[in-house]
Amino acid sequence: MMRGRLPRPPLPRQAPPDIAARILLLRDDLMVLNKPAGLPVHRGPRGGASLEDWLEPLRMGKRHLPQPAHRLDTDTAGCLVLGRTKPALATLGAAFAGGRAHKTYWAVVRGAPTEDAGLIDRPLRKVSTRAAGWRMEVHPEGQRAVTRFRVLGRGDGVTWLELRPETGRTHQLRVHCAAMGWPILGDPLYGQAASGGLHLLARAIRLDIDPPAEAEAPVPDAMTAALSAISGAPARPKS
Repeated sequence: MMRGRLPRPPLPRQAPPDIAARILLLRDDLMVLNKPAGLPVHRGPRGGASLEDWLEPLRMGKRHLPQPAHRLDTDTAGCLVLGRTKPALATLGAAFAGGRAHKTYWAVVRGAPTEDAGLIDRPLRKVSTRAAGWRMEVHPEGQRAVTRFRVLGRGDGVTWLELRPETGRTHQLRVHCAAMGWPILGDPLYGQAASGGLHLLARAIRLDIDPPAEAEAPVPDAMTAALSAISGAPARPKS
């Protein structure tokens, strides 16, 4: 079995020349970007590539740089919302805080739920040790965390899930799936590392703002390969 982190390919310090192709939705007030897996949203204390290196070419004539309106794990690909103005960023922050930002994720997990749909309601807290670093765990003294799931397809030892978080705890989907006995494929922290990385996609976002906004991210190649082996999933899922 493969455990621990797999080395990531080096990320460019500059925005890719085809960055416009990663913009899923562009409005005067906001944009939705298809963030690649492996790219941190914020630059860490040790430096390295991050989405912050991409903000200048994403300014696109605005006075201020666009800013992320929410978090998306480094290893998760897909929809990331950025505010293009300060008023828009405040509006987006209120939408996320007020439960008016509806996120849909796709995941390929090891194992399978016994039911085709359900709700995971397990509180989470952060723990840290000098030897292993930090991680999240299910604990009765943690913050409430709620995730709805629906089975989209079943394969040999793997399952295709739709996940809808009702709360926004760190690593919530990853910990919830692992705690249920079906860790996300390629999760080195709560399951097992695998080629292709973490099979978790921020598939879609819907914002109940004025005017409403929604976007959908295409399926990364690694997930496409995994989905092709699952009953009910097309070889090339609709992007």
